[in-house]
Amino acid sequence: MEKRQSPQFREMGLVVLILLCLSTTMPASVSIQQGGGGAEELVSSQPRKWQDRVIEVKGGPESVVWIVQLSDLHFSVHHPERALDFKKIVGPALKMINPSLVLITGDLTDGKSKDLLTMKQNEDEWIEYQDVMEDVARRSGLDKSIFYDLRGNHDNFGVPVIGGSFDFFSNYSINGQFGRKGNVNSVTLETGDRKHVFVGLDSTMSTGLRGPTNLFGHPTDQLLSEIDSQLSQWDSQKGKSITKISFGHFPLSFSALSESQKSLRDVFLKHSVSAYLCGHLHTRFGKNLKRHHQSNEKFLSSHRFFQLNMHQEPSENTQNCLIQAPPLKEFWEWEMGDWRKSRAMRIVAVDRGHVSYLDIDFKSGTKKTIVLPTFPLDSRFMLTSSLHQMYGCQHMVPFSFETIRCIVFSVSPITSVVARIYDTRPGSPLMIMETTMTKFVRDISRGDIYAAAWNYKAFEDPSPDRFWLQIEVIDVMGRSTLSELRPFSVNGLSAKISWTWKEFFVMGCQWAALYYPIFCSAVYLMLSILLIPKVVLMFSKKQYSYKTFISEKGLINCIAWILLDLCRIHVVWFGFLGYLIYLVSCPWLIGQVFTDGGNRGYMTSMGWLVKNFNSREKHDYIGSPDIMVVVLPHFFFVVIPSILVAGALAAERGIYKEHFLSLSGKKEDNDSSQKNKRSGKYDNHRHRRSKFDFVERWIRKVLLVVCLVICWKHFMNCKALVKAYEMNPLLHFPVYSLAIPLLLACTVYKTRSIQ
Repeated sequence: MEKRQSPQFREMGLVVLILLCLSTTMPASVSIQQGGGGAEELVSSQPRKWQDRVIEVKGGPESVVWIVQLSDLHFSVHHPERALDFKKIVGPALKMINPSLVLITGDLTDGKSKDLLTMKQNEDEWIEYQDVMEDVARRSGLDKSIFYDLRGNHDNFGVPVIGGSFDFFSNYSINGQFGRKGNVNSVTLETGDRKHVFVGLDSTMSTGLRGPTNLFGHPTDQLLSEIDSQLSQWDSQKGKSITKISFGHFPLSFSALSESQKSLRDVFLKHSVSAYLCGHLHTRFGKNLKRHHQSNEKFLSSHRFFQLNMHQEPSENTQNCLIQAPPLKEFWEWEMGDWRKSRAMRIVAVDRGHVSYLDIDFKSGTKKTIVLPTFPLDSRFMLTSSLHQMYGCQHMVPFSFETIRCIVFSVSPITSVVARIYDTRPGSPLMIMETTMTKFVRDISRGDIYAAAWNYKAFEDPSPDRFWLQIEVIDVMGRSTLSELRPFSVNGLSAKISWTWKEFFVMGCQWAALYYPIFCSAVYLMLSILLIPKVVLMFSKKQYSYKTFISEKGLINCIAWILLDLCRIHVVWFGFLGYLIYLVSCPWLIGQVFTDGGNRGYMTSMGWLVKNFNSREKHDYIGSPDIMVVVLPHFFFVVIPSILVAGALAAERGIYKEHFLSLSGKKEDNDSSQKNKRSGKYDNHRHRRSKFDFVERWIRKVLLVVCLVICWKHFMNCKALVKAYEMNPLLHFPVYSLAIPLLLACTVYKTRSIQ
């Protein structure tokens, strides 16, 4: 999800999780011809249940199906070019690709004001979305019913109740128009030898808050149960193999646990889905927002909070060639780029159970030819454990290994398709194989499938990235198109890719689980800064000061001296302690949390308390951990720096006092002071003091600049909150907005002199 965040929330990376899941029963069949995709839909004689849909894919080859994913469209009245480009590019592209399904995984509209600070539903954007999708379906020639769109967090901004007057998704989305009202919708693509189950889920919060505190997916136990049911709907039937894929909006790193502390990851691992397709994070944080999940007891505790590497290390001794051996539980999570800025589209293909994908960038315009290799798989993004076990147990190696295969989408006839394999062991890539690929020919074909026989055993190697594949396609116009050069490993070994720190930040960290540990750590840190020095000051006989630090040195003496000087400014110390207690136990602000109306909510550090539209009772802290985008930046960029700079100002006063006394040659006693006054030396020392104050107190000047920076940061936070929740700082959040500036001003005043 690349999202332009309002200034106060940029420090916390954004980010989203919506999952797709499966339906429960297979309806009795009556064939109805479906246009565009060469497919037939099997429907029940009873009223149509869109969450239990089966499409029989017609045309060859039967072993391959492919779908298209789009995400994070963010159609906006302030940026009409997003919808215009979508209409111009996507319709013709879909006509060329001819997918069996089109999945749009959330954030269909933007729901933001021009300054990006007010986040609520805008009906004009939804009308535009509906009109554009009608045009795209018409231009593509596809049956509109094969389009599945999902609700994202932007589509849920300020929606108090699903089905209400501000729930525009239910009225204008494609799912809404076809009556797909459930939070879980599944569709099965059935070929002659395999079922391909696609399960979509809506895990947005049931009561949609305005942004920015609407950032996470919130799967419920009921939702997880429905997903589990949908994913298992074909398990009892024998005969055809099953490939399971889920899709949604939020990545798992931005999905909360259910009430019973269960997760989407648990359900996906239970059913060994091949992939979970999602959006939400855009391309702002990187292009390798992918994550491999595997059931491994060794990592259960750590994975609750984070995963250090994109590839989870397999457990030891996983290979088991017994026929009765349970399948390995793993899946890939593939976040895709956004349409909003990146103009991204993804094609996902399932070739005899092998799942691969290709991300396309339309920023430079339309594509004349697209090449998607489907086998051998990219060793960076394949289900390595399953394939490794399959290859290790030779009797399980399927017929699919015997050819190199790809799908070619083109607006012009193709004259030549050539596969080349390179060996990187010499140091630079050396082409070791070049073969012409032939087209799969059938009376009814859904697309151009090319294949070439090869001796796959010749490419066995302990290095997963030694051999690389590239395919060149030439059309009748003489245009050459090259696929991405990518590594492969026929024996199922994984080529490793490391996340950048930004990619780890949004994909590797499980933010829903991390919020409360980070919150508690911040509170304990601030309490320690305030209380421990106070206890030392009250009960310790040793006096810590600048003079003590100079004579004894040491880090402990330095910290104790700085914090003890803050404790001696009683009004500031008690002010910070009281403010901290307020932040932990009291409402921070009272804001307008829905698109319109007078129903305000109270935001605390634990979540929002808002009145339920269906009853007079209140929810229990909704919007948690979403409120972390307000709470944690305030703690780490405003409150903690304010406490530290207040301590530094107090310590600077102590330094200044010692330097002043050393320069004046005076001791700190009243008698000496009075004597100096009588002798006329006092005025001279005052002059020396003022000169020292101007020239030498540069540390204080730096700290005053830091105070201004903190106040500016706090002001920007407050400004954004005022816009986001339609508040008056003096009426709706006076303590939050005024406490820090007043405490810093008081500290500056108290430390201005040594008197």
